[in-house]
Amino acid sequence: MFISTAPMDIGEVVRVIPGRNDFETLIVCEHASNRIPRGLQGLGLDEEAPSSQVGWDPGALDVAQDMARRMEAPQVLGAVSRLVYGSNRPSDSPGAMATWHEIPGNRDLSRTARLDRIDAVCKPFHETLAGLVKAAASTLSLLVTVHSFAPVFRDRPWEVENGIFHGKDDRLARTTIDVVPEGFSFGTRLNETYSAADGVAHTIDRHGAANELLNVIIEIRSDLIRTTKRKLDMADRLVAWIQEARAGFGRDGIA
Repeated sequence: MFISTAPMDIGEVVRVIPGRNDFETLIVCEHASNRIPRGLQGLGLDEEAPSSQVGWDPGALDVAQDMARRMEAPQVLGAVSRLVYGSNRPSDSPGAMATWHEIPGNRDLSRTARLDRIDAVCKPFHETLAGLVKAAASTLSLLVTVHSFAPVFRDRPWEVENGIFHGKDDRLARTTIDVVPEGFSFGTRLNETYSAADGVAHTIDRHGAANELLNVIIEIRSDLIRTTKRKLDMADRLVAWIQEARAGFGRDGIA
């Protein structure tokens, strides 16, 4: 049985790495960390679970940071494991405090316990992101979030290697699919490996679509970004690809 009576001391939940002052692009990686705060006692999991795809998005942080450096963009990075709170989901989503894996520390959470995590993780993450978007209103036009996914899910190998996702605003995602660069050898599909219907597009909807920013979610199969060389190569390819798709729109987001 998992029992934690420790106070809600989560520590750092969001990290911001600045870009240039007049930035046009904002890069977000919600699942950049696998850290579980000590007071949550590892959520009752073994030591290996947080380091797997269950606990974070392996490789996504490095790709996001490489993309941001090339685009001179600020980075907003999650600093706690998705098992504590998945910041790409709204607070009323059952998956925000993951139950899709056997996680003792998330089982039968009380309303108070859920609200504590929302206050400690969700609110500061999104308030920080909202503040950056507001401060850059005169220059910002593009919001990109970066994720990775496991090569195999429930014994089913994924054929797709890169997923391009949209939420309420599909402009950039569909254009990105239409302009896949020649020589981009990775199998790419729209809205695969999952559906945005379960709330995973919360970040781009709340901070992108709501502010009329072009926005897109990029999902990368994690076995393709296991080495430094592969991560750098993927970042190069993605930046060139996104910039080509972005070029089809004016500053106001109209194609």
